[in-house]
Amino acid sequence: MKYIVGARGSQLSLAQTNWVISKLKNLNTDFEFEIKTIKTKGDNDARPLFTIDQKGIFEKEIDRAVAEHKIDFAVHSLKDVPTQLGENLVLASIPKREVVNDIFISVNNTTLDSIKPGAIIGTSSLRRAVQVMRKRSDVIVKPIRGNIETRIGKISKGAYDGIVLAQAGISRLGLDVKYHTLAIDDFSPSPGQGALAIVARADDFEIISMLKKIEDSTSRLEIEAERALSDYVDSGCRFPIGAYAQSNENEMNLTVSAFSVDGKKSIIVKKSGPKNDPLSLGREVGIELGNKGVNDLALNWREKVEEWNKK
Repeated sequence: MKYIVGARGSQLSLAQTNWVISKLKNLNTDFEFEIKTIKTKGDNDARPLFTIDQKGIFEKEIDRAVAEHKIDFAVHSLKDVPTQLGENLVLASIPKREVVNDIFISVNNTTLDSIKPGAIIGTSSLRRAVQVMRKRSDVIVKPIRGNIETRIGKISKGAYDGIVLAQAGISRLGLDVKYHTLAIDDFSPSPGQGALAIVARADDFEIISMLKKIEDSTSRLEIEAERALSDYVDSGCRFPIGAYAQSNENEMNLTVSAFSVDGKKSIIVKKSGPKNDPLSLGREVGIELGNKGVNDLALNWREKVEEWNKK
């Protein structure tokens, strides 16, 4: 049986897709797979991510190909996948999640704590930008685009003194690069960070059954809590929020952080609930965030982004 798998053309996307294919081939050596690369809006638009007012900029075209039967399923970085998928599409499988931490890569392997005042730090994420500013108010944070290898190359070319990105990407690419792991307490990850999402047609039960065999049930439950929270507060590239769920045998803990534009104000909510009811936990944390004024923070961010877009 041959399956057509959709993915972006970046090295990271292809590495992630090939990893999924290797897991599926372990189930049945007779399976055959062909990767079809598809350009997305995010690939074609070089503007900073927070200025693009559209959800799913790295997955919409690929998922449309799934819905139109042009490909059988798609592999994404889960944090790029909106909580609401297109009609007749389903998040069929979430394999075991990678580490969720952000990392700091810099000239001479300097740490974020010790890098010189006025250093230029690059990030593609508003969330990371504000967390850098909270940690080091004396550095300059600038947007950076491009694949992981390109971003790292911009350090050696002198365009940036350091960059912040996800450790999972470095791990999946197997890059030999020195970095410093950033503590989750200071750099709360994006909802779904470190995880993969495999999207299929909701009525294609054969493919869904195959993909479920490489799913990690704990990763699924933890990410469902984070996505339920994200859906409740409507977070995304234009409103930075960090969320991280961790579970043991019976209980799940969800910690969420939201920040003001200048980083001076923060709202942090920590809540526990039954492991087998992640959606309720996510909603409960969302309600508590609302009671603590998260909507005012979100409005402030969106007004600021609109101001930036007019410049």
